[in-house]
Amino acid sequence: MTGIISSNPARTSGLIKAASGGGGTWTKIATSTASSSANISFTSDIDSTYPIYCFEFINVHPATDNINFEVNFRDGSSAFDAPKTTTFFRAYHNESTDNYNFQYRTGDDLANGTGVQALGPCGNDNDQCISGYLFLYSPSSTTYVKHFIANTNVAEEDDHTVHSFISGYCNVTAAIDGIQFTMASGNIDSGLFKMYGIKDS
Repeated sequence: MTGIISSNPARTSGLIKAASGGGGTWTKIATSTASSSANISFTSDIDSTYPIYCFEFINVHPATDNINFEVNFRDGSSAFDAPKTTTFFRAYHNESTDNYNFQYRTGDDLANGTGVQALGPCGNDNDQCISGYLFLYSPSSTTYVKHFIANTNVAEEDDHTVHSFISGYCNVTAAIDGIQFTMASGNIDSGLFKMYGIKDS
C-alpha cells in the first residue's frame, strides 16, 4: 500500500510519507511561511542525510505584478551564486482560449551562469499566485555536478495559466548547502514553503 502518512517520533520534522510507486519515504524537515519577505532561504539540513531533497512552494504571491519567481543555490560560501546550466520550456493557455502555445524560453535558461534561475513570471492580482516543486539530487556530493528539476504552474498577470519545466545542474563539485527563493523585484508577499528529505527506495 502506498501513500501512507505516519508519525515520525524520532525527529522533530513531523511526518513520514510512503511514496507512490514503491519509492522511498519522505520526511518533512522544515516549513517557512512568507510574509512580505525579501527571500525564503533554507540553509541547514541540506547534507548527506538524504540523496534527494524536495522543496514545495504553495500559493506564492508576489508584491509586484508580472515578476519572475526565482531560485539560486549556495555552494559553501555565504552567497547564493552557484554556477548553473539550465533549460526552460513551458505551455500556456489564456482564460478566453484564444492564446496558447508550447515554447522553449531562451531568455530564461543559463549557460554556466551564477545569477538566479527563473521559475516563472507571476501576476499579483488578489487571486494570482505560483505553486510547484523543485527536486535537488545528491547535494552533498563532492564528485559530481548537482542536478535539479523544477515544475511550476502560475497564474500570469494577463490571465494565462503557464506550466513551466525547468531543469539543469549546479556546475560545481563542492556540496550545495543552501537554496534561496526570491522575486526578481519586490518581496514575496505570501506563500508556504516546505522542505522534504527523500530516502532511497
